[in-house]
Amino acid sequence: MLHEKTILITGASSGIGAAAAGLFAASGANLVLTARRKQKLEEVRTSIPDAAGKVEILAGDVSDPDFASAAVSMAVEKFGGLDGAFNNAGMLGDMGPVPEMSLTSWQQVMDTNLTSAFLLAKHQIPALKTRGGAIVFTSSFVGHTIGLPGMAAYAASKAGLVGLTQVLSVEHGRDNIRVNALLPGGTRTEMAGDDPAFHDYVAGLHALKRMAKPEEIANAAMFLLSDAGSFITGSAMLCDGGNSITKA
Repeated sequence: MLHEKTILITGASSGIGAAAAGLFAASGANLVLTARRKQKLEEVRTSIPDAAGKVEILAGDVSDPDFASAAVSMAVEKFGGLDGAFNNAGMLGDMGPVPEMSLTSWQQVMDTNLTSAFLLAKHQIPALKTRGGAIVFTSSFVGHTIGLPGMAAYAASKAGLVGLTQVLSVEHGRDNIRVNALLPGGTRTEMAGDDPAFHDYVAGLHALKRMAKPEEIANAAMFLLSDAGSFITGSAMLCDGGNSITKA
C-alpha cells in the first residue's frame, strides 16, 4: 500500500507509532521515525527487517519549532522527497478539574498535541506539494464525541486537531494533498498504563468490549495515507471500537 513512498512518523518510539513503523515498512515504505527517546527509536529500527537504507531516525521534541524542519529535511535529503506524514506524537498530561489545572500543564499539552501539529504541517506541506501526498493526525474520540472528566487539556488539544485537519484539507486539496484526523479508541499503549482494572473499565466503554491493539490503529492510518484512501480528506475518522456510540 505504501511501496516506495516516504513517510514521516512522529511518536514512533512506542505504541501506535512503533506499530505503524513496522506495518509501513512491511508495505514497502521508506521511513523517517521521530520521537524524544533515541534509544527507543533505535530499538524500533532494529526490529524492522532490512531497515538499512530504508529507515532513518531523528530524536527530538515535536514542540520545538526547529524540529519539524529538520525532520522534513531528513526525508528530502535521504529519500528525495516526502509522500506522507503520520503526525502521531502526543501526551495525556496532568488530569484534574479545570479550576485546579495549572497554566503550565495546559500549555504543555497544547504544545505537544496541537502546536506541534501546526509546526509539522507548516513544513510538511511545502514538501508534499512537489508530488502530492497525505497527512494523518492522531486525534481522539475524547473532545470530539465525548467529554471525560479531568481531561480538558487533552480533549481541547485533540478537538483542535480536527479543526486544523478541516482547514488544511480545504487549503491544499488543489495541491493533491489530503489531510485527515484519525480518532482511536482506548488502545493498549504506554499511555494506558498497566493496571488490569483500568483496562477492564476502558474496555467496557467500547461496543467491542475490548481495547485496541496498536497495530489496529496503525492499519487505519496506513489506509488513510495510501492510495486506498485517495478520495478521503478533511475527515475525522473514528477507529474507536464503537466507544462513541456506546452507553451501556
